[in-house]
Amino acid sequence: MKKVLKWSKAFALIMVLALVMTVQSFVETDAAETAPARPKISVKVSLDSITVSIKKAENADGYRIYIKGKDGNKYSMAVNVKDSGAKKTTYTIDGLMDGEYRVRAKSYSGAVYSKYSSAKNVAVDTKDGLSLWNDDAPLKKELIAYLQTVTDETSADYIPVENRIAVFDLDGTLFCETDPNYFDHMLLLYRVTEDPDYKDKASDFERETAEKVKAMNETGVEAEGLPVAHGTAVATAFAGMTQDEFIEYIQKFKELPMPGYEGMNRGDGWYKPMLEVVELLQANDFTVYIVSGTDRYIVRGLVYNSPLDIPNRQIIGSDETLVSSDQNGTDGLNYVFKDGEKVVLGGGFVVKNLKMNKVSAIVREIGVQPVLSFGNSSGDASMAEYTTYNNKYKSLAFMLCCDDTERENGNIGKAEKMYSMCEEFDWIPVSMKNDWKTIYGDGVERKFSEAVDDMAA
Repeated sequence: MKKVLKWSKAFALIMVLALVMTVQSFVETDAAETAPARPKISVKVSLDSITVSIKKAENADGYRIYIKGKDGNKYSMAVNVKDSGAKKTTYTIDGLMDGEYRVRAKSYSGAVYSKYSSAKNVAVDTKDGLSLWNDDAPLKKELIAYLQTVTDETSADYIPVENRIAVFDLDGTLFCETDPNYFDHMLLLYRVTEDPDYKDKASDFERETAEKVKAMNETGVEAEGLPVAHGTAVATAFAGMTQDEFIEYIQKFKELPMPGYEGMNRGDGWYKPMLEVVELLQANDFTVYIVSGTDRYIVRGLVYNSPLDIPNRQIIGSDETLVSSDQNGTDGLNYVFKDGEKVVLGGGFVVKNLKMNKVSAIVREIGVQPVLSFGNSSGDASMAEYTTYNNKYKSLAFMLCCDDTERENGNIGKAEKMYSMCEEFDWIPVSMKNDWKTIYGDGVERKFSEAVDDMAA
């Protein structure tokens, strides 16, 4: 009888242990099934803040974000943030001091946490967002203050990301305006008078237009009707090229020396302080467009493989026709593109994108009123006024004044005219001479020639 009781107790103990193990197994299995995936993060720095974007992790209720100084020994928990339900969950940590930081995150589901994400290293430098600008430059003061208020969701001036649109002219705003003429004018002159594969094929009209460009280079005086004549000659001189062929042609032209400078080629004439402006805006979720009077496809070739990170879809310029390689003059309404054909430059000039035409192009192609405008001439006045007039969001217009004749092919008369226009229209002037620490960077020096200096007078 005692043996029976003993075995009964042993059996009962075994059953209890088995039940415990079964329950534990179920708990572990359930935890494994609901454990959230390890998150993937990206970070963006803007002035004194770090914005952490977390790609939606499977089974995650939310995320715990950790941050530390790069040289610190321990992470501190910055914040818990619930999953937004969208593809990405974002959170901004602001009020940070200058320095280097390291950021990582975990996903959580209830009390169950994932492994850490990969860590991201970032640097916060509030005073050097525009490091190539002097501290007293009006643009630096105005733009930094502007960005602080329009990106703050608690501010009355907050602008939603989809409405953060900035438009930039090209020549004289982002890139060397004339040496001794516009980039696209010098490209045509090279094509018609120097290109060994084309100069003997150039039409009389193309040669006449090239002579007008050459005369403008020497005198600084633009012949009447030259903008449209030049656009037409560009269209015909490069007709039949594919987009890739045209871009490749421009890359070779960009490698030629810039005649008015030591240490710079044709494609290197980017204003470095203005590149900082573009980068600062992009870091604050602005969509940046180029709205230029230069041929759209030439601008694409100039931007290609350059320091300026702007996609083709955000480049607007003067336009020429595009056709199928086998279209042979048939109207596009009566032609169907077929396999094996290519889209090529059609040889027809459409529109010169200056003055009011810039506003029309913005409305047609962007469809959203910009809140920031950057230009340098009367050809950009309509764009500036359209940006700032009756805008439901806080808006500003900046105009570059080409008053530096030591480091740049400046034009004092033109600069004085622009200063007067800025005062009249309440635009913010940018002095290339007084606001910028550099223009093209170290190792670039302007050559001085009598012809160029006469044009700058």
